[in-house]
Amino acid sequence: MSDPINERSHLMNRRAFMSRASIGVGTAALASLLGCNLFRTNENGLITAAGEGSGGVLGLTHFAPKAKRVIYLFQSGGPSQLELFDHKPLLNQLRGQELPESVRMGQRLTGMTSGQSSFPLAGSFYKFNQHGQSGAWLSELLPYTSKVVDDICIVKSMYTEAINHDPAITFFQTGSQQPGRPSIGSWLSYGLGSTNENLPTFCVMLSRGTGRPNGQPLYSRLWGNGFLHSLHQGVQFRSGKDPVLYLQDPDGMSRQSRREMLDRIAALNQQQLDQFGDPEISSRIAQYEMAYRMQTSVPEVMDISDEPEYIYRMYGPDAMTPGTFAANCLLARRLAERNVRFIQLYHMGWDQHDNLPSAVARQAKDVDQASAALILDLKQRGMLDDTLVIWGGEFGRTNYSQGILTDTNYGRDHHPRCFSIWMAGGGIKPGIVYGETDDFGYNITENPVHVHDFQATLLHLLGIDHERLTYKYQGRRFRLTDVEGKLVKDLLA
Repeated sequence: MSDPINERSHLMNRRAFMSRASIGVGTAALASLLGCNLFRTNENGLITAAGEGSGGVLGLTHFAPKAKRVIYLFQSGGPSQLELFDHKPLLNQLRGQELPESVRMGQRLTGMTSGQSSFPLAGSFYKFNQHGQSGAWLSELLPYTSKVVDDICIVKSMYTEAINHDPAITFFQTGSQQPGRPSIGSWLSYGLGSTNENLPTFCVMLSRGTGRPNGQPLYSRLWGNGFLHSLHQGVQFRSGKDPVLYLQDPDGMSRQSRREMLDRIAALNQQQLDQFGDPEISSRIAQYEMAYRMQTSVPEVMDISDEPEYIYRMYGPDAMTPGTFAANCLLARRLAERNVRFIQLYHMGWDQHDNLPSAVARQAKDVDQASAALILDLKQRGMLDDTLVIWGGEFGRTNYSQGILTDTNYGRDHHPRCFSIWMAGGGIKPGIVYGETDDFGYNITENPVHVHDFQATLLHLLGIDHERLTYKYQGRRFRLTDVEGKLVKDLLA
């Protein structure tokens, strides 16, 4: 008696015929779409993730890259440029006076301050001093960053279109204010592929600041693959005994048993792939294999016990506490050493709508020493030249006080018109301050840099023409910079 399930699998209706007939063409298209080295066949004839040096869809970069990898220290919540990088003594001189309408020029405000009857100017509670050969003005809140100021490029003329957190962060990370687009790391994974077969191409770590511990949350879609193949999504590394969820074997399962189980699952997935030609089945097989290799590679990279004592001192006391920004910076360097392509750190807590003087001081202390240490650490290892480090948030803060202004207290609302970030290494010109704002710290007066310009420059440093890394989806070719963006050549070394 024949097996009814097996019998059914041989029935050929029109849909099944067209599906199977297209597998050959579909496989060729998949190879073209994802890059011929994305998958490989093992000794059992099963598809696995490609090995070291596996290329992305580009194959070769458009031009010689300056950077091989990126460490993005994203400061979630909107750091106040007026307390950190943008020295505006006029605001202290005019403290308490109304923001002139000639400066505001009718700019829309958030619902948190649009109802205020008064917009009193508020200078920084903290002193600024000049540092380095560039003479850059930095706040006293950043004593460690001031020591590496000649290694970084401060951009004071960033601007964005979004005025609230979620669309603003999504805009920076994906090039669109609307969710659903691939993140920067996913675009790089898709375009350039991997340089380490045992770790994800795109790794993510989160930390919570002391400035506003219960501030704006973050969503996993910020490191999502959007409409790209799911192989390109970011992998979150957590503090604790399970850095990557569901990675370890259950109790009672040996590594050999795990290997045999994966081989059998891969065989079943291979049958599905042969029948339907769905690229996501290939991704599923590759992700199982990556998870198997990560069982060894992740504990090794997360174990910082082999770091010398001077490294802990360099990054600060928090480096010994898993899940802190300092500990994550140290892990970012370890991942960079292993050639992980894109390492994204998110540090929450920069949303100082009130009690700013005390809260921003705590928040700056969270990150100042470790950020500077990362620069010094990469530099001493000869890695800064080909590692692009980025520090910054989604927008800046207003020059007027949100709520009541007192002699010792004030807050600041969101301000998209101008804010500051810094970059270092990876082909960025060191020791310069780029762009300028007016004396009120409200509008850009020199060299504006839009979010899409920043993204285009980031891709350029990795050897990518931002207009040529595209993906066709729903009848349109998408890219990270959407339909805008220009290279900021003045930032290039």
